[in-house]
Amino acid sequence: MSYVLYKDQIMKQDEVVISQEDRGYQLGDGVYEVVKVYDGQFFTAKEHIDRLYASADKINLVIPYTKDVLHMLLHDLVEKNELGTGHVYFQVTRGVASRNHIFPEPAVEAILTANVTENPRPKANFENGVRVIVAEDIRWSRCDIKSISLLGAVMLKQQAHAAGCYEAILHRDGVVTECSSSNVLAIKDGVLYTHPANNLILNGITRQVILQCANEIGLLIKEEAFRVEDIATMDELIVSSTTSEVTPIVEVDGNKVNGGIVGEWTRKLQQAFNAKVEAL
Repeated sequence: MSYVLYKDQIMKQDEVVISQEDRGYQLGDGVYEVVKVYDGQFFTAKEHIDRLYASADKINLVIPYTKDVLHMLLHDLVEKNELGTGHVYFQVTRGVASRNHIFPEPAVEAILTANVTENPRPKANFENGVRVIVAEDIRWSRCDIKSISLLGAVMLKQQAHAAGCYEAILHRDGVVTECSSSNVLAIKDGVLYTHPANNLILNGITRQVILQCANEIGLLIKEEAFRVEDIATMDELIVSSTTSEVTPIVEVDGNKVNGGIVGEWTRKLQQAFNAKVEAL
């Protein structure tokens, strides 16, 4: 039996009751995070918790716990489930109220929930790379908010899955933004390119770690957008997220990247990332 977090209580999963009128359930009114756990140890938990509170602030949602208390609750949940390597999903909704687009007046208590998933690192993807498609970015224009309302991303991820691919590289009017559930980075002539962290992408925590790794290995960084037509000219492409880590892209819309071979800079970034994981 797995255990979940409901508000500030750890409970058996089948004991939790979510109200039909929870605004997360009816309106997608909430924010979430996913943090990785390696051998029972959190990786970048502080950064994920900070971003949760930043997303909440952007939608005027008050989280009824301090960051330290939330961190402690998530730690206790991991221990209760004896989680080895996997991840923790946690979300906060605006609470239970009669369905109305307008925020509840007066405000009601926000609802925190969390659960854990045991899953190994996808080492085959790290070694061999993945295939992706290119698709129009049909999501809303506040991708900097990690909202639980994910229908656009779900549709795009399903489009990639139906094509037998791992991800979809997204673009707005030809300008590459990110992927359906991850960031995308490109390397050309010893320079790493990634879309600026503005409202059109989520400033991924793994993306931030990769930029740290790039500095450590001497890979130049340009946080500037590139276009769809530039994809074919790139030496290396990378998908990054909490669960994808540093995953090489070896094929885009059926066209090989670097002859289908994972590039040297990507391998160096993987090594630098692994060093941070092993240092936990």
